[in-house]
Amino acid sequence: MTTADERVETYPFNKPEGLELSPRYREAREAPGMIKVRLPFGEPAWLATRYEDVRLVLGDRRFSRAAAAAHDEPRSQPYRRPGGILAMDPPDHTRLRVLVASAFTVRRVEKLRPWVREIAGRLVDDMVAAGGPVDLVDAFALPLPVQVICELLGVPAEDRDRFRVWSDALLSTSSLTEQEFGQNHAELRAYMGELVEQRRAEPRDDLMSALIAARADNVDRLTELELVDLCVGVLVAGHETTATQIPNFVHVLLSHPERFAELVAEPARAPEVVEELLRFVPLGAGAAFSRYATEDVEVGGVLVRAGEPVLVSVGSANHDGDRFPDPDELKFDRTETSHLGFGHGVHHCLGAPLARLELQEALLVLAVRLPGLREAAEPEWKTQMLVRGPRRMMVDW
Repeated sequence: MTTADERVETYPFNKPEGLELSPRYREAREAPGMIKVRLPFGEPAWLATRYEDVRLVLGDRRFSRAAAAAHDEPRSQPYRRPGGILAMDPPDHTRLRVLVASAFTVRRVEKLRPWVREIAGRLVDDMVAAGGPVDLVDAFALPLPVQVICELLGVPAEDRDRFRVWSDALLSTSSLTEQEFGQNHAELRAYMGELVEQRRAEPRDDLMSALIAARADNVDRLTELELVDLCVGVLVAGHETTATQIPNFVHVLLSHPERFAELVAEPARAPEVVEELLRFVPLGAGAAFSRYATEDVEVGGVLVRAGEPVLVSVGSANHDGDRFPDPDELKFDRTETSHLGFGHGVHHCLGAPLARLELQEALLVLAVRLPGLREAAEPEWKTQMLVRGPRRMMVDW
């Protein structure tokens, strides 16, 4: 067992433009122990890169997200990002999660499939009617999850341009000053607060109304600020990552034309295609949301002392050859599919069933309706964001 390493490497490793996984992760996985890294702000942290190590840190209650509030948490921006439910540990995390969980069960989400398929089909109709080339992000990848999450939560979809700005701000790493970030966050909270008041006066059959009713039944179960922030979190998380992964997945498929041809030939394979892409595509520019050890814990042969932070690289873990044979190959017939694309443990992505469904239906309709799909230009990539993906992706067919 080892303890501290004097070397501290500059982090993150990945480039914001593109979806490649830095070779430094492979080197870290193959080396003994863990490495120490330093983000632009905050204290150094251990970096877990192997599948088993990442899974341990994500699933072990001896690692705390809430403890980060008492430390100089590693981060890419000078200000602290409001964590909401993502910054909580049980039992507070559990108290809020159970209020939302029933809306995203596999059984309930599956009932939405015909509706999501209809939305995706209409968006492709509009693309075909407009004629190529079109921006896949603006015409398809963004409006699909936005329409779905807005309907489920109870937010006007026509406000998407407004909350897209706020969402980008919440996920920004260094493009905003602390004052600009705070202003965007306050505006989004105020916007959501107004919607909460409207739903309180006129309840509907949506998640926001259900959360309001839960607070009315038991005020101690959910504060007003927690209610607003929970709705903000569902709105941002419910559309941003899916809207990013759709063009990411399309870009990867079109970069592997033989794999796209497989999907075109057998569209019913969309579920297994999505699972492999969730494993294959490293969404983040780098690991974020450090976990702090609440006692001494051994991880990958390293003794992590109580009070030390650990960052986990899900992208690296999903390319661990000890778990996934030929990890850098895109293969739709894998028997090992237990990737960590949606996390693990208490913070496993609540909306994973909905995201899976949306991604499956998105790829299915594109493969069926636009079998000649191709990129018309190099994508314009997001920069200075927690998630990587095209901001603009022109396609033709």
